[in-house]
Amino acid sequence: MDESESLNALSEVLTAVAEKPYDITAHAQHIRLTKSLAGMEGEAESAMEMMVQLVAAPEEIWLSLLDAKEKAVDLDTKVGVEELLALYLHAENDYLSIPILSKHLNFLVDRHALYLSGETIKPDALEEIFSTSWTRQAINGVVQKGVGHLTQSCRLWDVQRDWELDMLEGSSKSERQELVLYTQSFLLTRLQQPHPNIEETFQSYSSFTTNYMPPHDYESLLISASKIRGQSVRNMDRRERLETSITDTGGSLEAYQQAIGYERRAKHPDIFVTRGIYERAIAEAARRRFADEAGAEEALRTFWAGYCDALRILEVGVELELETYRRAVRSVPGSGQVWARYIRFLERIYDHALEAKLVQSDIEDLAPLVLARAGYEKRKVETGDADDSVLPTLIGVLENGIALAYQASKTVDAKVRLERFLVGIYESSGLVDSVFDIWKSAAKHSKSSYQVWLGYTDSCIKHERYDEARHVFLDVHTKHMDWPEALWEAWIAFEHAHGSVEEIETCLDKIESAQYQTNMRRAKEAAKAYEETQAYQATLAQNAETIILDTPVLSAIETPMEVDHPVSERGTKRNAEEDPSSEVHKKAKIDRENSTVFVADLPKDITDQDLQSLFKDCGNVREVKITQLPKALVATVEFFDRDSVPAALTKDKKRVQDQEISVHLAWRSTLYVTNFPESADDNFMRDLFGKYGNIFDVRWPSKKFKTTRRFCYVQFTSPVSAQNSLELHGRELEPNLPLNVYLSNPERKKERTDQDANEREVYVAGLSRFTNKADLEKLFSTYGPIKDVRVALEDNGHSKGFAFIEFEDAKDALNALAANNHELKKRRIAVTLADSRVRARHKSETGLSRVADARNRSVRIKNLPHATQEGLLQQVLEKITTVKRLEVFNDKQEAVVELENPADAGRLLLRTEPIVFGGNTLDLSEDIPASRATGSAQRADGQALFKPRRLGPSKPKAGLGFKQSNSNAIGQTGANQSAVASSSGGKGQDDFRKMLEKK
Repeated sequence: MDESESLNALSEVLTAVAEKPYDITAHAQHIRLTKSLAGMEGEAESAMEMMVQLVAAPEEIWLSLLDAKEKAVDLDTKVGVEELLALYLHAENDYLSIPILSKHLNFLVDRHALYLSGETIKPDALEEIFSTSWTRQAINGVVQKGVGHLTQSCRLWDVQRDWELDMLEGSSKSERQELVLYTQSFLLTRLQQPHPNIEETFQSYSSFTTNYMPPHDYESLLISASKIRGQSVRNMDRRERLETSITDTGGSLEAYQQAIGYERRAKHPDIFVTRGIYERAIAEAARRRFADEAGAEEALRTFWAGYCDALRILEVGVELELETYRRAVRSVPGSGQVWARYIRFLERIYDHALEAKLVQSDIEDLAPLVLARAGYEKRKVETGDADDSVLPTLIGVLENGIALAYQASKTVDAKVRLERFLVGIYESSGLVDSVFDIWKSAAKHSKSSYQVWLGYTDSCIKHERYDEARHVFLDVHTKHMDWPEALWEAWIAFEHAHGSVEEIETCLDKIESAQYQTNMRRAKEAAKAYEETQAYQATLAQNAETIILDTPVLSAIETPMEVDHPVSERGTKRNAEEDPSSEVHKKAKIDRENSTVFVADLPKDITDQDLQSLFKDCGNVREVKITQLPKALVATVEFFDRDSVPAALTKDKKRVQDQEISVHLAWRSTLYVTNFPESADDNFMRDLFGKYGNIFDVRWPSKKFKTTRRFCYVQFTSPVSAQNSLELHGRELEPNLPLNVYLSNPERKKERTDQDANEREVYVAGLSRFTNKADLEKLFSTYGPIKDVRVALEDNGHSKGFAFIEFEDAKDALNALAANNHELKKRRIAVTLADSRVRARHKSETGLSRVADARNRSVRIKNLPHATQEGLLQQVLEKITTVKRLEVFNDKQEAVVELENPADAGRLLLRTEPIVFGGNTLDLSEDIPASRATGSAQRADGQALFKPRRLGPSKPKAGLGFKQSNSNAIGQTGANQSAVASSSGGKGQDDFRKMLEKK
């Protein structure tokens, strides 16, 4: 084309770019045209700069701009270097490009070497730029952007490896130890990532270990590294066919689509590999689009949409998703699918806190959120920049927040922050009637909150509605309030300020009467709590549960030994959070072993209702649970009463839907197995016993109380299978380790009690919610030296109403019973001797330092399968690290695992290989539920983490409505208990297994 045609074409292209500045095709035509015309090099560079300012550009554009920028800026000045580095950052943010990253990396390494060698003196203006620490951080940032490229990431990482080893070799003695640890972690992290030259990486680690690690650790370190390498090699091998296809087809988009499909269909997707293949596919599609290849634009849009979906599904986090969406809309600004996903993502961000109900469950989370939003709207009103819609929006935000708070909780915010904020808005807007509507609504929702009633009466007084205020005081002064004393004092102050003498006297008389009634009610509540505690202790004494074997107990063994329950430790004290009057003490034990039948050989389409109908004439059915096994359909039927079981057993051999079923007592097909090798796990036991019949379940004990526990229950679907498998009893699976196999018979239970009473501790109930530790110390120190005071606290720091006082001497605890019915902060308190049965297992567990230490080495596990067994989960975790303690919370499908040290916890959290348990990929985090002020580690639902079980006999008590035992009587009781305790020294699990071997 001649000069005139070229100028016309250029004019048309510039018009197209001006009309559609985000049309990438127009930018590409503009750049190609300016490059084709002689003497227009400057215009071509301007065209490329225009493109990168508006849309994402492929690597060929960026490489040209980077070369030009490096020549143009002064690299001896901080401004020049930062300008070049900013351009590199911009370029790397558009698409994954190994050439750009490699260019950036070589620039960093060369400039650092230039100044480090002394060949050139680094200008002072550069400050920390190109120092070793700065360069290390910059190099790592560049390499991490390309490390997901399975085949070419080695071009970047190998440069970083050589640089790090050079820095380590030239380091001083003071720096070396820290650098050795950093380099070891750096090399091991790379071994975890699939890449083609992994053997070279392993050799680098071997050489590093030889040169810098202790010689006696060499073998163990190489073995561990070899295991890591093996997994990476397998991951790479699984994708070798796909990578070969991409290479052979010249990076065709179809080959990339196949590789993406493989990663998306994986049962346990690898985030590292998935991100890498998407980034490569997107970069290739963008390159082809710029070259005006047919179908490239559609493919690029599809890749971006799929990438965004994958990140959402894999839950990579808000920051990474947000960054990806910003890149996506810059790359494909005309894709409605990508914009739709972006908008939905933004809705998830701003509405997530409310719609996902993440904050409504706790008013301490909800209130600050609503107040922050309301405060923003209120400031717009105060500055005068708001339009007429801002005030209704502000009121709507607060009203909606209050409504959400009422939906989430049966009570209002203890500080009524939202209500007070809204009242202030109503008052400043002249909407006085709405003020009282707010307080009436709050009072209706939470009639026992003194703060609500005080707010109501304060508003009445402020707006001179004295009669209404007096009516409110009269109406609520006898109600069951959380702190009636505060309301009474407010009433008295009101009458002194606005009432007559007669009204003041009437007020005082009514308050005196209400105070008497309140004290009597509190005394009855304390007495009732004591009675319920005593009744529960009596129930426990009759139903103390241990593992009972269907084998005669040797008469020579006089001491009952625990099998699957923790032994109470001597001298321990109860956690302050464990209220003897709590609901858990009211539940009697359910005798499930003798109240459950097992039903096998069921027809395929049987339902719960069918089994309910079958057994309805036998007694009241508590629960029916049908389980589909690989080769059979079985069920368990639990009755409310064990007397229903004999009638249920008559259903054996009955025909249901023309199929004969089998009914037997569940325990008759259950085995108790112990003394197996320590390495035995769930799969081992299933393989060992599976040849005798269909296994219904293998149950493992929790080890959170005893790490030495090594037994399990194997339950078959048939009693015949259980009988046949008894032939394994006595078989040595390892030398001098005979296996013990018994039928588990719940009828033969051992007796066990906790005789270790502690006469030095008293339990104090009926406390005011504003009572603190100092108040109790002041009162009870008059009876003798106090060793410890533990007050149970709510989340807001107020007392739960009870506490434990431990004295140095038992006689002082007896003397302290005289404080029973003492008035403390206008509340009559009840004082009793503490119950030895309800105590923490270790004294250190009630101390803050012990809890803090445990939290530092603990990891929270989420996404557990339903009804997870602690023993099974511990087996999986112990294959990865050493587990000190584990507790599962099945209601939340979560667990907390305590490891040997914080380093183990850190390594587990940083583990890149997913942990799969029961078909679920476990989610690990360090978000351990916070402990309360008492030092008791708490679960989110209020239950203590690793809470010990409560066992033992009741103790003499003194309380409201009860006679105090004299010191002689109590002393005699203590002597008797000590005698029993001395004759029943606890035995461990190894002793128990030895006893079984003698049978």
